[in-house]
Amino acid sequence: MTREAAHVPVNGWMMVIILLPTAILMVLGLIVAPSAAYFLVPGLGINVFLWAGMFMLQPNESAVLLLFGRYKGTVRGEGLLWANPFYQKIKVSLRARTLNMDKLKVNDQRGNPIEIAAVVVWKVENTAQAIFDVDQYLSYASTQSETALRHLASNYPYDAGEHEVSLRGNIDEVSQALRKELQERLTKAGVAVDEARLSHLAYAPEIANAMLRRQQAEAVVAARTRIVEGAVGMVEMALEQLEKHKTIELDQERKAAMVSNLLVVLCGEQGAQAVVNTGSLYT
Repeated sequence: MTREAAHVPVNGWMMVIILLPTAILMVLGLIVAPSAAYFLVPGLGINVFLWAGMFMLQPNESAVLLLFGRYKGTVRGEGLLWANPFYQKIKVSLRARTLNMDKLKVNDQRGNPIEIAAVVVWKVENTAQAIFDVDQYLSYASTQSETALRHLASNYPYDAGEHEVSLRGNIDEVSQALRKELQERLTKAGVAVDEARLSHLAYAPEIANAMLRRQQAEAVVAARTRIVEGAVGMVEMALEQLEKHKTIELDQERKAAMVSNLLVVLCGEQGAQAVVNTGSLYT
């Protein structure tokens, strides 16, 4: 792992103040005293060469300095700067970048084909690692992000029960797991992952209709189960209240009929029709 070393450059405007008047004086000297060309021409050449050390950095931008293939440090700053003209200056952006991953077709934990995509926000944290430890850190980050997303999708089912983590039901937990895995993979490139979140999740087209019907059926079953549980509770409460206050005494047969009628009313999809009994309770 290559460690980043700080390099403090010379203020570029100070070098301008030094080099520009010197160049003007040398040019005037050549005009006034051509005989001094033996001294002034080499001096003017050195002056022009020193101008090659000028470079400019914008906010959140850095420059990696190389001297004949050897790493000499990283400049983090902004404005007009100056460094040894022999230094090779490789600029590296420190701004946050957004990687919009294309939809991938993978299999979830249960083998169902799904489509998944993600958005990753990352930035370069260690410029030396980004330049020297990997080849083309931009493509490296893109490839590793795709690999991590494929691996994540295979570790979770698309949909699951209440007590099982799934891609659809636990977006926040899955996104955190994706960010953690991405950070482990991209640390080698000196990259820090700020955020990773799923941007698209769906069953593959060939099974989408079948899985949609399955989800609808599960939803209907869950709703019916909840309705029946509530209805049974209400019937039990009604019988307990009748017995407690001795409003009316019912034998087992009448209790069964009452329970049946109440369940039909409470569990039916349509509203119950009122029936007025003009006879006695037992007719």
